[in-house]
Amino acid sequence: MYRTETAAGDQVEISFEGKQPFINETPVNWSITEDGNKKYLIFKDHKTFKCEILSLDQLTKTAEIKINKSIYQISLKDKMDILLEKMGIDMSLTSAVNDLKAPMPGLVLDILVSVGDEIKKGDQLVILEAMKMENVLKAAGEGKISSIEVKKGDSVEKNQVLIKF
Repeated sequence: MYRTETAAGDQVEISFEGKQPFINETPVNWSITEDGNKKYLIFKDHKTFKCEILSLDQLTKTAEIKINKSIYQISLKDKMDILLEKMGIDMSLTSAVNDLKAPMPGLVLDILVSVGDEIKKGDQLVILEAMKMENVLKAAGEGKISSIEVKKGDSVEKNQVLIKF
């Protein structure tokens, strides 16, 4: 199950039973077809919606998507995030970050920083291609780049250190 919030502040829960999606425990009858790199066509109730994933940040679990001509900011929380939230634990405050690790296997398309650079939370550091999608990896906090452990074109494994602070 995942939870997100609409622009109006309403909570929306998304879950799956097999391939069947549910929104707020109600089955959704739709079909999705990939229409290119990060672009999809959604068919629902005899209507077609064009959907494009503009950005996806797995570190902060946020995404920006465009449906037809409207852009939406989405924050997704999985079961663990919801449980920690109920317990009053904010993981962004409890862990010190000393390095940037690959969230998934992939190919380093670009490195956007250099050794010695001062970075702030949210600064773009690396572009990683994984599953035919470009993922911009951002800084989780402030710091100074002490070393870059990979180079452009390298294949990396999940949890491999990319940058040390």
